Amino acid sequence: MSKDHQDLSPVDRAILRIVQRDASCRLDEIAEEAGASIATIQRRLRQLRENGVIDGETVLVNPQSVGQGMTFLILVELERERIDILDAFRRKMAAEPHIQQCYYITGEADFALIALAEDMDAYQALIQRLLFDDKNVKRFRTSVVMDRSKVSLNVAV
Repeated sequence: MSKDHQDLSPVDRAILRIVQRDASCRLDEIAEEAGASIATIQRRLRQLRENGVIDGETVLVNPQSVGQGMTFLILVELERERIDILDAFRRKMAAEPHIQQCYYITGEADFALIALAEDMDAYQALIQRLLFDDKNVKRFRTSVVMDRSKVSLNVAV
């Protein structure tokens, strides 16, 4: 099976909907809801993981409960867009624990970042280290998230 959506069976799609909702769901619960045997669910989950349809499994942590009460959307424009410079920026963002998401985008900015910080002082220190000290960052704009109305990485299947 490939990553192509046409290759996903109705059982695969049911499994994906269930585990996106709750990755800790037991096999017997998935089997009952998906209308398949436990053995089928085990086999299909293994294949979905091996084929890269399921990229990983994670736990959602409430940022405020661990002192990361502020969320920021940062649009970054780089001076140059050579592949080595783009890759270096991607690696730096991937290595930074306060950057939750990093997207290479089209339009006026080159990257869109979702960042977390304890407060404005912590955010200032973060952007100083990541953006102001980077000679290839031409400019960036920040929006402070006022309300986390929906937070999800779920994919409609």
